[in-house]
Amino acid sequence: MTDALTHEYDVVVVGSGAAGLAAAITARLRGLSALVVEKTDKYGGSTALSGGAVWVPGNLHLDRAGIADTHDKARAYLDATVGDRVPASRKEAYLTHGPRMVREFHDRTEVRFMYTPGYSDYFPEAQGGMAQGRSVEPCIVDLKRLGELGRGMRRAGLPTYGLTMTSYDFRFLNMVARTWAGRRTSVKVGLRAVKALATGRRLLSLGEALIARMRLSLDRLDGDLWLSAPLTGLLTDPDGRVSGVRVTRDGREVTVLARGGVVLASGGFSHDQALREKHLPAPTSTAWTHASEGQNGDALRLGEELGAATDLMDRVWGAPSVCPPGERPFFLVADRGIPGMVIVNEAGERYANEALPYHAFVDEMYAADRPEATTVPSWLILDARSKARYLFAGLFPGQPFPKSWRESGFLKQAATLEELAERISAPGLPATVRRFNGFAERGVDEDFGRGESVYDRYYGDPTLPHPNLAPIEKGPFYAVPVHPGDIGTKGGLVTDGDGRVLREDSTPIPGLYASGNCSAAVMGETYPGPGATIGPAMAFGWAAANAIAASLGAPEQEADIH
Repeated sequence: MTDALTHEYDVVVVGSGAAGLAAAITARLRGLSALVVEKTDKYGGSTALSGGAVWVPGNLHLDRAGIADTHDKARAYLDATVGDRVPASRKEAYLTHGPRMVREFHDRTEVRFMYTPGYSDYFPEAQGGMAQGRSVEPCIVDLKRLGELGRGMRRAGLPTYGLTMTSYDFRFLNMVARTWAGRRTSVKVGLRAVKALATGRRLLSLGEALIARMRLSLDRLDGDLWLSAPLTGLLTDPDGRVSGVRVTRDGREVTVLARGGVVLASGGFSHDQALREKHLPAPTSTAWTHASEGQNGDALRLGEELGAATDLMDRVWGAPSVCPPGERPFFLVADRGIPGMVIVNEAGERYANEALPYHAFVDEMYAADRPEATTVPSWLILDARSKARYLFAGLFPGQPFPKSWRESGFLKQAATLEELAERISAPGLPATVRRFNGFAERGVDEDFGRGESVYDRYYGDPTLPHPNLAPIEKGPFYAVPVHPGDIGTKGGLVTDGDGRVLREDSTPIPGLYASGNCSAAVMGETYPGPGATIGPAMAFGWAAANAIAASLGAPEQEADIH
């Protein structure tokens, strides 16, 4: 450090989600000094708002669970899903880096995961796909372990009513009114809440647990993190090497020199309407995104100024969502797998398997959109029986819809399907439901194959002859609009297998690395499994720090957590 406005580190990381924290933690494990600069006043990025799952084929937790995954099987699956949209070398790098990252973090940091049984790959029937799933999720952690650092963490604010639940718990809680497994899980989750209240613990799960564990690890490794320190520029030396960053801190511009390199991990451009309209399919809106605030494409613009190549700019990590006025969007994950529900276009016609993986469903929304029958927004149709049986949009079975939904007109309700069709101006709805009801009675969706995939059935009702199909016939009937939301954009700076940012001619920009949603996704145009966003974000953050350590001649392993 030379003066109050100039600082120096081995590694400077921009962004404090899983990608950025993984890079900084790894740098410290290699004995390098590391600083994370975060634009907003909260650390955690979109990871803190997420389910926290990590999709890493061949990781140690799968081995411990007896899941017979192999490198070759995982490669075959990525080839079947991602295809040649992403270079084979980068896919191979992920399959190599991912398990090593999970192992090292498990052995040397506070980061802990557990296998999520049965949460299948999103395309389990594809070659190399696994019906048992490859997803792991963070173990529950007590926020109080972070002490004062906990005040700076981004909170998800999920509608869990004070309960701490894992994604595995949620699968069964979704059927709390239908199965004994659901009731037992509700008792387990309730007792967990009572015990935490009695002992003064503040339990976190999902993405919050992952971020808390990573922040705790960085702190114990003596890594630094600055909040409210937005990136304003990248520094380069006369040879064109990225040598540091400029940030604003406490109202002043601060220079931070980076001896080894800069890792960009600041997310995509979900909150920039101009960039959305320039690159994404129309219509598009910042109002539909679940990405954390501040993701305005800053890293993208600065990388492009240095000649970085970009790719996948027209793609998002799709998240079909309901967006009540004045509220945050609600991500429809399990809600589209329940029986007694359909999603239709403005003419009242089905156009896709409602239970598709969420990313694939958003693709279908845009693919099926046409002037005479738009799918943006679509209408989700639900009957009273399904409303009484299943969780929907964060509401427990039988819990009334919010009064504000009715008063604003967001929720449409009618005694008959014919009346509902008039209210949403969807004349084909009654005929569509009659046809769907016939499929439900026969147990086969002849139009779109709903329920044929193992993934579809994960959130279905196991007490029914067909977990995803039941007639829509008991009024009142409800309709809510569904929009093609996102959990982040997936286009960004092109990188190699070590996270180095590349120019159009595929040569690296010296000293510049990227991971997470500011980089072009290794998953290409698809979404292979639960956690296929966070897994690569962490793996390539880990790889970038390793590449920087190697460039500085640092030993492969150095500092351990204390």
